Amino acid sequence: MDLGLTGRTALVTGASKGIGRAIAEGLAAEGVHLHLAARTKTDLDATADAIRARWNVNVTAHPADLSDGDTCRQLAASAGDIDILMNNAGAIPGGDILAIDEARWREAWDLKVFGYVNLARAVYPAMKARGGGVIVNIIGLGGEMMDGGYIAGAAGNASLMAFSRALGSKSFDEKVRVVGINPGMVATGRMRTLLETRAEREFSDRSRWQEYLKHLPQGRAAEPREIADAAVFLASDRASYISGTVLSIDGGTLHRR
Repeated sequence: MDLGLTGRTALVTGASKGIGRAIAEGLAAEGVHLHLAARTKTDLDATADAIRARWNVNVTAHPADLSDGDTCRQLAASAGDIDILMNNAGAIPGGDILAIDEARWREAWDLKVFGYVNLARAVYPAMKARGGGVIVNIIGLGGEMMDGGYIAGAAGNASLMAFSRALGSKSFDEKVRVVGINPGMVATGRMRTLLETRAEREFSDRSRWQEYLKHLPQGRAAEPREIADAAVFLASDRASYISGTVLSIDGGTLHRR
């Protein structure tokens, strides 16, 4: 299916690995020019080089810490007129209310919550003035599952879900679409780290943890490309009447609970 994205320009955050890199690759395969942002320059440059070598698109790397509002605004200005914003940068730590102190909570939200909001605010005026644009927020199933052992993530993701729905319901009148995606368990390096942490906290017997993993849908986590494919589709004109909604990609995990 031709998604009609050839020649458009996207800004992808958290683009050096995992879901962000998969999204960047999916967009490049559709002929989209890219601005890629992440904290670690070496990883980001490696991703940018790999994409340039495979697809005939322009790729600009922007090493940046998006937990700072001024940096978000500078990144938006450097990227210029973009058609698509893929908000993906962020990693909120696991832990209950006693484990996550105020400093750690604020640090996580500065990147994952306010980073998304600040970038959306920075690119929205130009999209509105140009009469079109798409903002896709990669959020997370924690905003639906409300796990007390992931309290900062549950609250932060729930906030971004509400943000996506509220902004997307109004922005559609101005031809700017805003959507969210809630991935469930995805086979990324960060997810493996979270799983190991949870295993150590909740399962003293490793065999019990392995038994838990067997109960995932189809006995596996999603692949980053499966999330990326949905994000690329939602950014295309094929999804032109979708705004103000959040799609869960979790293999039915939420409803199994």
